[in-house]
Amino acid sequence: MTVTEARKSQQMPLLTLTAMVVGSMVGAGVFSLPRNFAQATGVFGAIIAWTIAGVGMLMLAFVFQTLAVRKPELDAGVYAYAKAGFGEFPGFFSAFGYWASACVGNVSYWVLIKSTLGTVIPGLGEGNTVLAVAISAVGVWAFHYMITRGVKEAAAINRIVTIAKLVPILTFVVILAVTLKAGVFADNFWGGTEPSAGALFEQVRSTMLVTVFVFLGVEGASVYSRYARKRSDVGRATVLGFLSVLALFASVTLLSYGAAGKDDLSGLRQPSMMGVLESVVGTWGSVFIGVGLIVSVLGAYLAWTLMAAEVLFVAAKDDDMPRFLKRENHQGVPIAALVMTSTLITLVLAVTVFSDDAFTFTLKLCSSLSLIPYLLAAGYALRIGVRGETYEHDRGARGKEVAIAALAVLYTAFLIFAAGIEFLLLSFIVYAPGTVLFVMARREQGRRVFSAGELALFVLAVVLAVLGVIGLATGLIVI
Repeated sequence: MTVTEARKSQQMPLLTLTAMVVGSMVGAGVFSLPRNFAQATGVFGAIIAWTIAGVGMLMLAFVFQTLAVRKPELDAGVYAYAKAGFGEFPGFFSAFGYWASACVGNVSYWVLIKSTLGTVIPGLGEGNTVLAVAISAVGVWAFHYMITRGVKEAAAINRIVTIAKLVPILTFVVILAVTLKAGVFADNFWGGTEPSAGALFEQVRSTMLVTVFVFLGVEGASVYSRYARKRSDVGRATVLGFLSVLALFASVTLLSYGAAGKDDLSGLRQPSMMGVLESVVGTWGSVFIGVGLIVSVLGAYLAWTLMAAEVLFVAAKDDDMPRFLKRENHQGVPIAALVMTSTLITLVLAVTVFSDDAFTFTLKLCSSLSLIPYLLAAGYALRIGVRGETYEHDRGARGKEVAIAALAVLYTAFLIFAAGIEFLLLSFIVYAPGTVLFVMARREQGRRVFSAGELALFVLAVVLAVLGVIGLATGLIVI
């Protein structure tokens, strides 16, 4: 077989490409949607929230697709766009934040697994007891050891994981659609408050970090471009896949309002899909969702741990992180980056012992940490569009792509506002100490540590981190 024939054999039709996009975006967050939305809003607010999230995240997906085409040389990850557009220190913040977001997201997986098992093992509580954290920490380092042995990709595991996460969700949607109680759905329409624009805005605002969490990985849609039979299929697969996932997430959320009252939904333990289905079909529904979730989350944990380590490793190869993070073991695994990843996951796990709602805390912190990388990437796309860079021979696409980038910037800026000062400050408690890695990298290269602008950004980060610590110490910020 020639090289050309081999490439053609790996190319995928539109339907297969769309399925890959769907698989990359459906994760653990969907299993928590009923409770998270019920705690914030009712049916009408949920419809508005998913509309905003759908448009905003689709714009972000298009931004990453555009940048992959316009700047193919920037293949070192999402942070490369921040570095190219705004300088080395913002690029470092983007890389570090993206890595930290992946690590905190992995903590949410362990919390969700232990909360699921907590229904039969009371000592695990809702995933944040000392016993739950201890068992999770053992799991973290067991996976760490497995990865160091060279477990990088396993097609069989990926197929099992895909089925495990889609079958329970689709079953949930079908059963709730058939058994929907119109009266209960109507009672939940306004979320238990008097209809007003102000109340509705606050309800929608409080759901935004939840929608970000379930869509994390939306930038991954563009990585499948090289597998497309036709270039035009990439855009179609992105839209079809994204809309399919959006419909799935919105269906899980909205149909839950037709199964139980808002107060009942908001009081469910996580993963709340278990409790919703159990209330409709009995115990087997809870078990069915729980088994599917555990298999799905463990598979996702493996993939995201590898991805997190890869972010540090690639950044180190580009001299944006210290050299020690380039270190690989005999199996070709980025061992130093993997150790840092497992260590941060363990530390955040320990913090969850002090949280009243560990899953929601890790979900929102994970989402908050991802916002700066997303905002800087969208800002870079807007910048090259406004300047006309790379549009010399394609001026017709410029207006559309500038509009898309502008909407993505507005959406991510709104998300930072929606997150609130609490999670912004918590994010910088993570960001500021990470600057030590930037300082190490600069000194290894014999360069001045900070320029004037970089020093000002560092001082701002430290101030925000200190305010976050004071907020935690005084009880003004509660996790």
